Amino acid sequence: MQERKSPFQQLDYTLLFFLFVLMCISLLAIYSAATADQYNVGPGHFIQRQLLWFAIGTVLMMGAMVIDYDFFKNLSIPFYILGMILLLLVHFFGIEINGAQRWIGIDGLFRFQPSEFVKIFVIISLAHLIYQITRTPREKSFTTDCIVVGKILAVGLPPFGLILIQPDLGTALVIGAIIFIAILMAGVTFRMIGLIMSLALGFIALLVWLHNNYFAFFSNYLIAPHQLSRIYAWLDPNANIGAEGYQLYHALQGIGAGQLYGSGFGAGVKSQSGAIPELHTDFIFTVIAEEFGFVGATVLIVVYFLLLYRMVIIAFTCNNSFGTYLVAGVIGLLVFQIFQNIGMTIGLVPITGLALPFISYGGSALITNMLAVGIVLNVNIRTRHYMFGEEE
Repeated sequence: MQERKSPFQQLDYTLLFFLFVLMCISLLAIYSAATADQYNVGPGHFIQRQLLWFAIGTVLMMGAMVIDYDFFKNLSIPFYILGMILLLLVHFFGIEINGAQRWIGIDGLFRFQPSEFVKIFVIISLAHLIYQITRTPREKSFTTDCIVVGKILAVGLPPFGLILIQPDLGTALVIGAIIFIAILMAGVTFRMIGLIMSLALGFIALLVWLHNNYFAFFSNYLIAPHQLSRIYAWLDPNANIGAEGYQLYHALQGIGAGQLYGSGFGAGVKSQSGAIPELHTDFIFTVIAEEFGFVGATVLIVVYFLLLYRMVIIAFTCNNSFGTYLVAGVIGLLVFQIFQNIGMTIGLVPITGLALPFISYGGSALITNMLAVGIVLNVNIRTRHYMFGEEE
């Protein structure tokens, strides 16, 4: 027997509440960051634009809830082809800013970053692929695992490569995280997972060896100069204060100055001095940690945890495996971005330029994450509860 509920009853208002809390934190942090000396416009400029992005994102989120997510199966190939076309357009005709060619549009009027939307296309495409792989029982063996992983990599690696050469290491790593989540959800054996992780560690070890023994080849063909500088700055920010370590050094100083309760809203010494470039975007966590302290940063992380926890519940209660895979992809997308952004701000990982989901100022990334939440809400709304079996 099926429990009949209206869409409004199925809508996860708890998840929407946590999203609203993140929006409020975003506006407070951006307002404070925009009062810093480095900006020539007042905070109202950034707040108005961020509210506009939130409004557009909300409309698109609602749009993503309207179409039955099961229909995304039919759209997975067109979405994937569209994403690849957009990435190729970026490669040949993209707008270059600060040495990176990541945008398309009309310079000076409007531009958007296709790689952000490609994240959603890859999630849908891989979810459909895994659905096809797992809908029929298969023999657990190393050979079948290799075939499964090969299919997933065949879908995931082309966008990964095109994004990597823009260069946009941060977004490429997000695609890599989505690919890894897809492999886990495909049900491969622990031996295969261990092999993949061992190959990844071996590749990192190879890069270190090439850096130490064949530096010319390493720096000319394998990594961009600014990326290498960021790694040096991450390893020793104090020795690179005047270069790529400038942001990280001052961010750590600001976070440390926040202590337990923070210096107060709009009263952060580092945040308000203009010493940290891109404060309202990539380094927005510094504002929160300095002005609201450890308590404020903890509240933000707890809200993120509760938001993701609701998504995990939706994934587990969904009785359509395709919906479960969609939600799992969105969870992987958000978890990696949250970890990477906060991690780079406190020196755990190298700086990659990823935005903090729902908090950082910006259009493309915010809209993409809102669309992702819309997909999760879509799955929750259309989950049907049966006494026996699964809806396919």
